[in-house]
Amino acid sequence: MSATYKIAGLRAVERSLKALNSHVTARSVARRVLKKAAAPVAEKAALLAPDDPATSGNDLKASIGVSTRLTKRQRRAVRKTGKNAVEVHAGTSDPAGVQQEFGNVNHGAQPFLRPAWLATKMHALAVVTRDLADEVTKTARRVAARSAKRR
Repeated sequence: MSATYKIAGLRAVERSLKALNSHVTARSVARRVLKKAAAPVAEKAALLAPDDPATSGNDLKASIGVSTRLTKRQRRAVRKTGKNAVEVHAGTSDPAGVQQEFGNVNHGAQPFLRPAWLATKMHALAVVTRDLADEVTKTARRVAARSAKRR
């Protein structure tokens, strides 16, 4: 299932990113902001995830986090994007998390990730909107200072 969200004011940010003249720098700026925006989603998911006290910390809650990398199993399920695209994933690295979230024949669903997204999505989108412009400005200043030093 996919959803579309409209965020206003990103055209100027996109122009500023292109002005950095380095897709690597632009990607790292986007990665930093997306990780920051995804952190509250992961925290909320960890709070909502069912806990088994018998596992002594090595359980579903401990496997929830934010990452730019997927496991080999997860990579097979995700569609490839362009080389300039940036992806950040908030969720569990535990394969049992899918069974927990959606349930199966023997086990009812105990959703934790979708409710976390629904509870924090507006905050996450606000972080992206607000912080992306700030990060681009800071990075542009750093790039300008670095190039001035070289001259």
